[in-house]
Amino acid sequence: MLDKLEGIIIRFQEVSEQITNPEVIADTKRYIKLNKEYKDLEKVVDVQKRYKNTLDNIQSTREMLKDETDPEMREMAKMELDELEEAIPGMEEEIKLLLIPADPQDGKNAVMEIRAGTGGDEASIFAGDLFRMYSKFCESRGWRVEVTNSSEGTSGGFKEIVMNITGEGVYGVLKYESGVHRVQRVPQTETQGRVHTSAATVAVLPEAEEFDIELRNEDIRRDEFCSSGPGGQSVNTTYSAIRLTHIPTGIVVQCQDQKSKLKNLDKAMAELRTRLYNLEYQKYLDEIASQRKTMVSTGDRSAKIRTYNYPQGRVTDHRINLTMYNLSAIIDGDIQGIIDKLVIEENAERLKMSEM
Repeated sequence: MLDKLEGIIIRFQEVSEQITNPEVIADTKRYIKLNKEYKDLEKVVDVQKRYKNTLDNIQSTREMLKDETDPEMREMAKMELDELEEAIPGMEEEIKLLLIPADPQDGKNAVMEIRAGTGGDEASIFAGDLFRMYSKFCESRGWRVEVTNSSEGTSGGFKEIVMNITGEGVYGVLKYESGVHRVQRVPQTETQGRVHTSAATVAVLPEAEEFDIELRNEDIRRDEFCSSGPGGQSVNTTYSAIRLTHIPTGIVVQCQDQKSKLKNLDKAMAELRTRLYNLEYQKYLDEIASQRKTMVSTGDRSAKIRTYNYPQGRVTDHRINLTMYNLSAIIDGDIQGIIDKLVIEENAERLKMSEM
């Protein structure tokens, strides 16, 4: 294992030198790529230092025990040796995981899209509940949520809502949320008290950087229209909302949350880049789909991943057969526990794949 790590340390030193080179700094695309590689390698180097120090301490403690005759000192040395040896397997597991190439998109910001599915008005209300859940979760992580487009349901909630989420490692955390979320509860409109099942679809896409995808003006049709929604200055009075159609693929995006036409255009362009970028990224997801059950990173939006059962106060994640009885906390944004278990399961799968 130390031999493998030696090559990483050499590469880390090379990257450290390159990111201070003025020529590299001037090349934005190359600099950003190298800077990300530096941060990823730094994690491995830090663990390697701890691992090597622990091995050195084990060796020196064993040598001390050979010569030490004082019973008390020997007892203390044995206790220290036991602690050091117990720490080694955990470090080795950590290193193995760090040596497996991570999803290159994990560090990116994300675009999240929530759409009401089957269930009529109740599905829209549930989509609104999911939006609130994710908003509170993002707030707890210190991430910024910015809604770019939404369509409200007739009885509350949303038929559709799209938002940009920015922060550290957003996509790597939220990618597990893609798929169909089901809710089982008595709808507000139900007079007989019967439990209904409704659904909403969540899609999480890694946000594309400007240099990730090249957009040609001649491939884009731009339409301007009046913003819709709650009343207010500029709403329904000025043509500030933007709709972009990418002619070669037929992808359509729109943004209407800003009063400024230019700001709406910038946001719409960013979302269009992301959706085009994800056409290519989908090929990678399809490759790993059969190997990783934990991720809807398969991109299959029809896959049922989670059920929220209100009568029983239960949430079940179907990918890893996880059931938790703290629905009120989860719907209030406390989803980190579910994500942690999905990460553990995926890491176990990645380790298994690397050893095959």
